[in-house]
Amino acid sequence: MRPSLAPIFLSALCVLPTVPPAAAQETDAALRVSLAPVRDRYARSDEVLVRVTLHNPGSTPQFVLRWHTPVDGVAAPLFEVLRDGQPVRYLGIQAKRRAPGPGDYLRLDPGATLSSTVELSALYEMNVTGPYQLRYRTSAAGLYAAGSGAGPAIKVKPLPGTLASNQVGIWIDGRLPRGAQASSRTALAASGAGLEFAKCSNAQQEQLGAAVEAGRTMTVDAHGYLTQAAQPGKSLGARYLTWFGALDAARGATVSANIAAIRDAFENKPLKIDCGCDADYFAYVYPAQPYTIYVCKAFWTAPLTGTDSRGGTLLHELSHFDVVAGTDDHVYGQGGAAELARTDPGRAVRNADSHEYFGENSPPQQ
Repeated sequence: MRPSLAPIFLSALCVLPTVPPAAAQETDAALRVSLAPVRDRYARSDEVLVRVTLHNPGSTPQFVLRWHTPVDGVAAPLFEVLRDGQPVRYLGIQAKRRAPGPGDYLRLDPGATLSSTVELSALYEMNVTGPYQLRYRTSAAGLYAAGSGAGPAIKVKPLPGTLASNQVGIWIDGRLPRGAQASSRTALAASGAGLEFAKCSNAQQEQLGAAVEAGRTMTVDAHGYLTQAAQPGKSLGARYLTWFGALDAARGATVSANIAAIRDAFENKPLKIDCGCDADYFAYVYPAQPYTIYVCKAFWTAPLTGTDSRGGTLLHELSHFDVVAGTDDHVYGQGGAAELARTDPGRAVRNADSHEYFGENSPPQQ
């Protein structure tokens, strides 16, 4: 795991002036909902952003089930998404919940308008080029509630209902050509292995593809360095000594095997990267569950290459898998890793950050 305290902006939710949105095509009398794309056309590396606006046009407060609105994020298929007239697969979560109670309803006062921006390409398969038709539509037996009382003593009576917006059209220039079979897995340039995404937007998928290639390039370079040093008349230099300590045949063999295994994982294993983590780490894995990597907030603010980079983070995380190198997190950071190499090289050759810094080689050493 790579910890960090770097913040990141996730979503927008605001209360707007009481100006009614454009009329929806279908709605219950209780609330109106409208949908507007931020843009009409999106490139393959763009976030697909839409604006959902709820409005209470009536003269009494209305109560709507929070998890059927996007105010706390989207945790259900709240949108109808079509590509070339065909339904697009929903990729988000669907949770089993308890029966709704008073605290599960959102209150909109008379004339109130509430608007949220939603990124759709992490929720629906939108990596194929073509025209998309979007509509917000959800229904439930307890979508609305009749409210009475006030404060903690408020009582609600669940009521059936539907929220359905106008339909809007957008165009996406995706990673796959128009008419292709949609898939969350993309081929890796180096081999027939694949890279699969979960909860990753189109923009994140582009960045991750570059990060995987950067990490692979690091391991190819590191593997080449070790192979060259093993030739007659050659020896390991400062690059190895800084991160793994004094020369020892057994430890050197461990490092060589680890780097070879990490390279193999990059080039030949079915990697899956999940972007759903909201923690302050760089990333984390479950060592017994290859080859899924969960990337978190700090990952997105890291550079592509160099010290503590995106490519290096993926190298670090792959080293944790039991079937790869089985490394631990004995120390974090270049200072700690260098000191570990000096004082305890036996642990250094099992430390994930030591492998990352050896691969990143920043600043360069021979």
